[in-house]
Amino acid sequence: MKRYLSLFPLFLLFFVFVSVPAFSADRRTPVVRAVQAVSPSVVNITVTSVARGGGRSPFGDPFFDQFFNEFYGQQPRQSRSLGSGVIIDGEKGLVLTNAHVVASGGEIAVRLKDGREFKADLVGSDSDFDLAVLKLEDGGGLPQVSMGDSDGIYIGETVIAIGNPFGYSNTVTTGVVSALNRPMKTRGGAFGSFIQTDAAINPGNSGGPLLNINGELVGINTAIQARAEGIGFAIPINKAKHVIAELLDSGHVSPIWLGLFGQDVDQAVARYFDLKNLNGMLVTEVHPGTPAAAASLKPGDVVLGFNGRIVANKSDYLNRLGNVTKSESVVLDVLRDGKRSRLDLRPQVLDKDMALDLVRSRWGFGLADRASGPGAAVTGVVPGSAAAKLGLKQGDIIHQIGNRSLATGADLLNAFLRNRMQKTVMMRVQRGRNLYTVRLTL
Repeated sequence: MKRYLSLFPLFLLFFVFVSVPAFSADRRTPVVRAVQAVSPSVVNITVTSVARGGGRSPFGDPFFDQFFNEFYGQQPRQSRSLGSGVIIDGEKGLVLTNAHVVASGGEIAVRLKDGREFKADLVGSDSDFDLAVLKLEDGGGLPQVSMGDSDGIYIGETVIAIGNPFGYSNTVTTGVVSALNRPMKTRGGAFGSFIQTDAAINPGNSGGPLLNINGELVGINTAIQARAEGIGFAIPINKAKHVIAELLDSGHVSPIWLGLFGQDVDQAVARYFDLKNLNGMLVTEVHPGTPAAAASLKPGDVVLGFNGRIVANKSDYLNRLGNVTKSESVVLDVLRDGKRSRLDLRPQVLDKDMALDLVRSRWGFGLADRASGPGAAVTGVVPGSAAAKLGLKQGDIIHQIGNRSLATGADLLNAFLRNRMQKTVMMRVQRGRNLYTVRLTL
């Protein structure tokens, strides 16, 4: 009996040891450590805007709704949009999110995980890259995420998404990198090269961080393939860094070009240049004083590659160029006289005056900002031009070119850049009180 009693303290110690929950470091996996480090810098973004819209009659009938609106007028309606973001500079109170999260305008409120709330101002945004930077009022000394290197991530490596899906704050999901450089159309209509992941990304995750296993920011979650499960997309952080720098500097991303005009490679072009397929863009014009001219490109050259990737056609070329900022370089693979060469070019910022000159020379009409209201006013039409054949007149107002609405000078630049090589350009034109959709054939 004494023998067993002597073993009792040792048994009791063993019982206590195995009964106490193990809060030791071996349970804190890399995912847990990454989440604990980054989640304080992940924010919930609420945008509240007020719009005037038609009211509803108590009868719920469109006939009575018409008289209800005429009697009571347009009633103000409050709308709210939700999204996520991540603090990239805690001292300055800077938050990175998606442009579409804050696109509705209105008052922006940001809430941290610890419950603190801040009003935020929009520093700048760009719909093509779907990125925006916010500045928190009276925000300073806040937690911030560590920047990673999206060029160094691997297909198959573990990634972590944190956001506020359906309003559930700081929701964590994990997955792997499914693919890299995945082309996809953004909400603004442009294409980009995205990180594809199977980490669950739902409405409200937009703007939240995609992290690697070390808790470093490698992407900004931006889109969902709604008709499929396990397919999400994120903007690579190395691309976002260039955009952030421009947004902080000027509030917008400068539109750029190389000075090329071109057309698709058809069967006749392929036979003439002895091409094995129809990939590429045939250069038809090089504008003087541009990077293309400096690189000695000339009509008849065929652009086969863009930054190491095959160029399928002129639209593919434009989409790839639209995913480049002024601080990046472009490498073109060019075929000339049966020989391939590789050219390094630095994009040129397309300013408003140059764009207006090109619109006049190529499309045949002059444009100017209006003193008030959206759109751009036609200041003149070149005789015999495509615009003249269409019937445009001085005083017409252009509200949209392609899928771009014209509200600012930057809109005109982007509209021209997106449509400059098209044979047909769709436009929304106002003449007097009438609004028309017209087709400009070049």
